[in-house]
Amino acid sequence: MSDITLSGLTNYVRTTQGYRALVKGLLAIGDGDHRPLVHVSALETARPVLAAALQRDLKAPLLLLTAHPERAHQLAQHLRAFARHPDDVYRFPPPDALPYERVAWDIETRRQRLDTLCALAQLPAAQTNGDAPDRWPLIVTSSRGLLTRTLPPVELSKAMLSLKRGQQLDLARLLERLSAMGYEMVSVVEAPGAISHRGGIVDIYPTASASPVRIEFFGDEIESLRAFDPATQRSSEMIEAITITPAAEALPGRGPAIEDDLLALDLSTLHPLAQSAYTREREALLAGVTLRNIEFYQGYLHPATATLLDYLPGDAWILIDDWQEVAIVGAEVGAQAETVRDSQVKAGELPVNWRGSQVVAWGDVERVLRRRPAAALDDPHSPAPAGLTTTAFSDAVAATFAPAPRYGGQLGEAARQVLDWTDAGQAVILVSRQADRIADLLKEWSVRVTPTTTLSDLPYPRSLTVVRGVLGEGWRIVEPGAAPSDAPSALRAALDMAHVPARDAEDGGRRDEGQVRLTLLSDGELFGWRLPRRRRARQRQSTPPEAFFSDLRPGDYVVHIEHGIGRFVGMVRMEVAGTEREYLEIEYARGDKLYVPTYQVDRVARYIGAGDIAPDVSRLGSGDWERVKQRAKRAVEELAAELLELYAARETVPGHAFSPDTPWQAELEAAFPHTETEDQLRVIEEVKADMEQSKPMDRLIAGDVGYGKTEVALRAAFKAVMDGKQVAILVPTTVLAQQHFATFTERLAAFPVRVASLSRLQSDKEQSDSLQKLAAGQIDIVIGTHRLLSKDVQFKDLGLVIIDEEQRFGVGHKERLKQMRQEVDVLTLTATPIPRTLHMSLTGVRDLSTIDTPPEDRLPILTVVAEYDDNLVRQAIMRRWIAAERVYAASTTASRHPWRRQHLRQWLAPDAVVAVAHGQMDEHELAGDARLRGRARRRPGLDIHYRERPRHPQRQHPHRQSRRPFRPGAALPAARARRPRHRKRATIPQHRTTEHGVRATRSRHFRRSWR
Repeated sequence: MSDITLSGLTNYVRTTQGYRALVKGLLAIGDGDHRPLVHVSALETARPVLAAALQRDLKAPLLLLTAHPERAHQLAQHLRAFARHPDDVYRFPPPDALPYERVAWDIETRRQRLDTLCALAQLPAAQTNGDAPDRWPLIVTSSRGLLTRTLPPVELSKAMLSLKRGQQLDLARLLERLSAMGYEMVSVVEAPGAISHRGGIVDIYPTASASPVRIEFFGDEIESLRAFDPATQRSSEMIEAITITPAAEALPGRGPAIEDDLLALDLSTLHPLAQSAYTREREALLAGVTLRNIEFYQGYLHPATATLLDYLPGDAWILIDDWQEVAIVGAEVGAQAETVRDSQVKAGELPVNWRGSQVVAWGDVERVLRRRPAAALDDPHSPAPAGLTTTAFSDAVAATFAPAPRYGGQLGEAARQVLDWTDAGQAVILVSRQADRIADLLKEWSVRVTPTTTLSDLPYPRSLTVVRGVLGEGWRIVEPGAAPSDAPSALRAALDMAHVPARDAEDGGRRDEGQVRLTLLSDGELFGWRLPRRRRARQRQSTPPEAFFSDLRPGDYVVHIEHGIGRFVGMVRMEVAGTEREYLEIEYARGDKLYVPTYQVDRVARYIGAGDIAPDVSRLGSGDWERVKQRAKRAVEELAAELLELYAARETVPGHAFSPDTPWQAELEAAFPHTETEDQLRVIEEVKADMEQSKPMDRLIAGDVGYGKTEVALRAAFKAVMDGKQVAILVPTTVLAQQHFATFTERLAAFPVRVASLSRLQSDKEQSDSLQKLAAGQIDIVIGTHRLLSKDVQFKDLGLVIIDEEQRFGVGHKERLKQMRQEVDVLTLTATPIPRTLHMSLTGVRDLSTIDTPPEDRLPILTVVAEYDDNLVRQAIMRRWIAAERVYAASTTASRHPWRRQHLRQWLAPDAVVAVAHGQMDEHELAGDARLRGRARRRPGLDIHYRERPRHPQRQHPHRQSRRPFRPGAALPAARARRPRHRKRATIPQHRTTEHGVRATRSRHFRRSWR
């Protein structure tokens, strides 16, 4: 989210009658241990501004508790926009590691958690010194973040170290204390949690600080404190004082005090690797040395149970976002922790007598919540959950906020309504990344506004403000005609002067018993898209070469580099020249057999052919295989000559020079719901520059997974369509084709661009219809797999070809698309370029662009290479399940999928939605799993949900109005009748007796049906 300030809206909310009744009612709740948990009806989209207002009027720290970490991340972003001081908003995330798992916490998670704890720990000291703070922290956390144990407040306060210029301090004692706080001595300080000592200079990177600090001593006196850049090691501004927090939420200095507990751990049931790890870590703790996973031993280092609630003062308020969901997830956290413990003990990863739990029970936390000032924010249209108290002011806010109307990209209608609202006396605020576009549109209505990023003053009636930024969703404020008696005098005067006629609810006038006074619209209402949830990049795992041959089954076809195609029989052990070895037995034509020793297994590869047609088996000792290789060599040489001729022609034949960007291009790019990286912007400009030249483009874009290559391709495709050209996007798999189709359809829904998909998920009739429209120019962008390479695919005016994951295609496949027209522009996307393509790029045959900068908030990919183990896989899946995220499990063998599916259902909750998809499934089977996902219960991370947006009426041409977008899980194509299975041929050898014994000479074939 961009940095915007909407504190003026918070001030406006504070003047409404419903909000003031809520504050008055909350402050009137009595003290004591029997304080009721109050139910408050509040619109979900208005809860961030409501929490920001309560932070100021309750005059106490505020904790906003929600169920899932992603929701907490969104709330924290919105709160920083509405808060008077964005620095007062803290996020307290849960650790990535599961309970009872010896995994180090992410450094950013440590920083945010310690930053929050230190801010709360310093509050009592300020109050003791007589400094009444006028700024109070507002903390956002999830159920698991609240239930995770942390350092007790008393021990954190003792461990915190405050330094200032001119302070007298012994350097040796300082280094000793920092080591006890968990800081690691290194030569150069580059990461949080590290210290470095050079003479009278100490560099330290406090975990809770944004930058490291350089401390210069003159004798025993601190002469200077300077922040410095860890990349260049150069000092910057001077600092007067600094507070150093512990490096982690567990102190290694307490290690020697728990020697008896560590020695009492029963390591006899652990496997050897775990025993060795526990022994090393125990020795380090006894020596007072920090560990990367020191939080795993927190239950031993700090036996006193403490959570975030222990840091909140007694007058702190707790707001609970959706009480029922928070309670459900809280109970699941404890159950999942016990499941992980049992599996760790069973797998020999955890001692049976381990007592260091990292989470507390939800029941204990719930009892604390009911003794503190707390209010549960729930939907206005839902009844109060059981156990919550409904008061006279519970519904005070429900009538104040109302949902904002949605326009789905119909900017003309939105502009007309906005002007009507301002004429009626409303204050209207538009928050959009396309603020400049909206300002230009309003000029056509003779309204001149200047986009801004700050709205710190009260929005007055009849005012229109356009804010450049990103916000989740908008809302409206409904109030009676007269201003509250205690509202600011300027606002009361403005309201009294504004004449608001009675209007219907559609035009934003009278609603129930009040008038709409203020309307806030975001991109969600104006264009139909919302701020997306934060997602993590997929993990990519490498496979050892021997794993390829472990999947060979007797009867599979293999290819030997010297002897050709044969049939794998099995593994046999033979003794040759007094040495016994294991061999691969391969059968060739006429019963010939070849035995390949395992150390030469690299000369054998699995046969990969087109379709289900069985290959011709080679004969040993003949020249058949040599002739096949010679034909392949000549074909490669011919293809190389064709490539050389093609690239030479592309250098000489003029191509199409695309026009400069259109206003719609700017509108599309402004609607991108993320912040582009510098590399992304650079590559986009390079692609546009190539497209605007007469020379055909042939550019390769290399970037890691999740670095934004698809967005570059989407903008290039839209630029081509704006010039009347067609775009073909070639992807290697059906799943990727469907993913790109959903992305392009959603991003381009507000524009007159026709997107189609061409893969085996479509029926023959749908494919035929798409091909006819493609040839007639009625489809602008087609996304498909190898089906796009068929001879019956014809384009009317192809201008751009985009190839995704080009290493998954053969040279002939990719070059056939280029041969459709020599002047076509080609854009290739890849995360792992093959040597041939990389060589062509480095030698100048193709242009190369790289995206090396990860997007903001993208977490690093954690790769673990290990032997398959059910417990290890279950831990990885459970970690993502607890985080309410999707899990993709890949298997090299399709026949193992049902077994995996059964295990996943056992590992996860019974209501987990597990879908299977692989290349051997029929179209109707894949569609069936899509229907399963469509009917899935809505839980974050489990279902795949696609939504549609209304299109611009003025942009819907007659031939486009009948087009129905494809929605997985809804209108799926009917299943085609299944063709009968091919009958497999079995072989029974016929034997004949000779003078030399019995041998198989000929085979008789028969047919039978296999189920």
